[in-house]
Amino acid sequence: MDLLNTLVDKGLRRELPTREEALAVLATSDDDLLDVVAAAGRVRRHWFGRRVKLNYLVNLKSGLCPEDCSYCSQRLGSKADILKYTWLKPDEASRAAAAGLAGGAKRVCLVASGRGPTDRDVDRVSQTIRAIKDQNEGVEVCACLGLLSDGQAERLREAGADAYNHNLNTSEGTYGDITTTHTYADRVETVQKAHAAGLSACSGLIAGMGESDQDLVDVVFSLRALDPDSVPVNFLIPFEGTPLAKEWNLTPQRCLRILAMVRFVCPDVEVRIAGGREVHLRTMQPLALNLANSIFLGDYLTSEGQAGQADLDMIADAGFEVEGADQVTLPQHRADVAGGCGSHAGAGCGSDAEAGCGSHEGGGCGSHAGAGCGSAAGGGVCGTAAPAPVPSAAEPRTDLVAVRRRGAGTDLAPNA
Repeated sequence: MDLLNTLVDKGLRRELPTREEALAVLATSDDDLLDVVAAAGRVRRHWFGRRVKLNYLVNLKSGLCPEDCSYCSQRLGSKADILKYTWLKPDEASRAAAAGLAGGAKRVCLVASGRGPTDRDVDRVSQTIRAIKDQNEGVEVCACLGLLSDGQAERLREAGADAYNHNLNTSEGTYGDITTTHTYADRVETVQKAHAAGLSACSGLIAGMGESDQDLVDVVFSLRALDPDSVPVNFLIPFEGTPLAKEWNLTPQRCLRILAMVRFVCPDVEVRIAGGREVHLRTMQPLALNLANSIFLGDYLTSEGQAGQADLDMIADAGFEVEGADQVTLPQHRADVAGGCGSHAGAGCGSDAEAGCGSHEGGGCGSHAGAGCGSAAGGGVCGTAAPAPVPSAAEPRTDLVAVRRRGAGTDLAPNA
């Protein structure tokens, strides 16, 4: 296919595709899907080999957000039955982070719901960053706290943060339909503040909110212009109790085409499969590793993810390898610009957190769900329950959305 050959050539040269080419990727047929994955996979392997970076989320403060992001389970007015708690103490957050690092994660993403941090909040998070770094040599830390005020990014950097995540989520033209309590420009400004402070910028999107192909291309081209080191791709988790609870617009094939388009537009950037991969990619998750070079390990902010060991098995079975702490994430030309952030051993950048209220991840405030042993509501051991009827491909997989009831904010062991 001439289109794919052209996109591969451009990706290997870091040349921006045209909007028409990006739209054409989203319009390809299911018959051509494996060709699309193979082409984007060539670009992914050129810049990142067969390495998969693992990231681990710690939800520092859950729920009770004053923002009205429609996709988020932590939003103002949300009726989703999620965990709600105030700030974790630094030692509590450090213990939660240690579980993910023991499971193979290279980066810890510290997330808190809310419009943005107060100066006292920045002090609190700074203490948490120092505690995690003191106890875990070489760990990367990314903060995701919402809209930043002047000077706050610099203070986080001084405390040892490597990266800052703040997603654009959707196109500028449709942003007002999703959120009214802050603007698209507010989000862009926060990404720019993080970048200016020397933090590795991490910014991505949420797919599946009813947007058009044009909207998806718009937001990905806007991300390319912002030049973050990492781009998390979230797939909406339609949480009951949120305005987008009925938006089940994604198929595994659609998700793969979106990831391929992002890879072609952002060829040398860390592309992370973030919230909703278990819900929407389902058994196609291993195929998506040919497109993205980064995933989250274990649970998300307010929803459960695939069992941590299942993630590791999936990576190995698909012929990939977990990126080690001594390996450089970003290609050298980006690593040099980033100053080590998110690019070399022990540094960070390019490994973000999520979407939503400037702080959450994964379409439902980083709250997606998952399949996998004991990850569905109620937990349980694989194979011990009678199998449920399997929905058809056209039916919403609400059975895969499970609210997180373990890990941070609970007395139960985390999934990592």
